[in-house]
Amino acid sequence: MNKELFAAIESLEKEKGIGKEILFEALEVALVSAHKKNFQSAPAVRVSIDRDTGDITVFSQLRVVEDVQLDQQEVNLYEARVYDPHCQIGDIVEMELTPKEFGRIAAQTAKQVVIQRIREAERELIYENFVDRTEEIITGLVRRFEQRNVIIDLGRTEAVLPVAEQIPYERYRQGERVKTFIVDVKKTTKGPQIIVSRTHTGFLKCLFEMEVPEIYEGIVEIKATAREAGHRSKLAVFSNNKDIDPVGACVGPRGSRVQAISNELKGEKIDIIKWSEGSEEYVANALSPAKVSAVHLDSENKIATVVVPDGQLSLAIGKEGQNARLAAKITGWKIDISSETQFTEKSLSAIGLSDAPAEDQTDERDEKNLEPIENSATDADNETAVDSVETADPSDDGKLPAEDLKEDA
Repeated sequence: MNKELFAAIESLEKEKGIGKEILFEALEVALVSAHKKNFQSAPAVRVSIDRDTGDITVFSQLRVVEDVQLDQQEVNLYEARVYDPHCQIGDIVEMELTPKEFGRIAAQTAKQVVIQRIREAERELIYENFVDRTEEIITGLVRRFEQRNVIIDLGRTEAVLPVAEQIPYERYRQGERVKTFIVDVKKTTKGPQIIVSRTHTGFLKCLFEMEVPEIYEGIVEIKATAREAGHRSKLAVFSNNKDIDPVGACVGPRGSRVQAISNELKGEKIDIIKWSEGSEEYVANALSPAKVSAVHLDSENKIATVVVPDGQLSLAIGKEGQNARLAAKITGWKIDISSETQFTEKSLSAIGLSDAPAEDQTDERDEKNLEPIENSATDADNETAVDSVETADPSDDGKLPAEDLKEDA
């Protein structure tokens, strides 16, 4: 029996990863419950299992009194001193009550208690193993789907990938192996609950740490990240070694490193930018791949006005403002983007000048000055013309009268 007990405990230790001492304690508690149920003994009972031999001993704990009133809880001083010669009134004395066998019902009760304690110990062990692994990447198999949540098998336990933590439009197949990022580990009545994510910015960071040795070794640092999962991400990096280009290290030979990460994220585009202590340079870098002509900072309101070439405006803003949005997230500045033409027009309007060229403005001023002179001259001519018309003979057609012709003849 003792050999079988030790063999069972060793087997459970290997299978569940639970220490022998925890299993022995669970078995002692189970035997206490079994003894109380089978023999209706005193409520204070202790079971001891020898860790070397496996011998099981049951003790009934009784209080020493002068006059015994409760047989299962009290013992008189004379009987108590048989077990403990130095005991006094009020002391607790343990008397051995080890039965020859527990019986079928008692054995069944002990089995249920042992199983329950093993489950509790296993849950506690799993919780302790995973609570220290938050913000790490873990790989598991897609086991099943529950209300659009994906349940991932991690071996000894399961993790939940909620809908909000899934990459949009990504599809998962049962039995597929996926990498996820541990966000939180909670204690519940059913055991530890592990929440994982594929949209967290920490997932992107960990992927780069795994793929880029310079980041893992601390030569290249990831200063900031901004991500819209499934669409585009930005990563600001800095090198502690002047001889190593942080952007080139992350991109890898022919883009192999960043491409491997993009494939893991189902084709998500990743912009790697160089981090800078200077805010102007940092903001300009953040709008990559667009080229920036100038950056004007309003430190008080934390607003950066960025000027880009006319042909780069749409690229700087990005599809539905995505590039500008990510640049604002990664820098912490509110970014206002204008083309060179727009910025010039705003500057002229701010100082009260018209947008028309100087020559045109001069012509307009000259025309306005000449208008009164031209109008006065025209009016005078008109008056003279009117007088001439009024004094002229209406029948005069420009020929000499007939009488005058006769006289001339």
